[in-house]
Amino acid sequence: MNLSNIRAPRKASGNKKRVGRGMGSGMGKTSTRGHKGQRSRSGSRMMRGFEGGQMPLHRRIPKRGFTNIFRTEYNIVNLEKLAALGESTINPDVLRKAGVISTKRPVKILGDGELKSAITVQAHKFSKSAQEKITKAGGKFEVLQ
Repeated sequence: MNLSNIRAPRKASGNKKRVGRGMGSGMGKTSTRGHKGQRSRSGSRMMRGFEGGQMPLHRRIPKRGFTNIFRTEYNIVNLEKLAALGESTINPDVLRKAGVISTKRPVKILGDGELKSAITVQAHKFSKSAQEKITKAGGKFEVLQ
């Protein structure tokens, strides 16, 4: 690909729809608004979700539960990823450099996968299965603050 074969996307160069410019345009008279009614008037704008007086969908559907705005979200890493790294000591910085995690959120280690060698893992949280598998392989886990 080079500059000579780049072109604008389809419909990018089409003419703008011009309404109310005479009968020959196909969009004259009512200017595609139909006859009478609330939506045909100028300046009309109904509230978002308005359904003509019918109870709107967002009010018909039951609301359940709540969202905890104070929850902490973790970067989740499985043991199989740690085993693939081939390091003896693993902490969030090592994971970030290896591209396993990208954000600065705290790290939680889950127990999916197997460990063959003894490694030291430093993270903010561990699942019970991850703790068991790390100690079974002869490694150590350290909880960070």
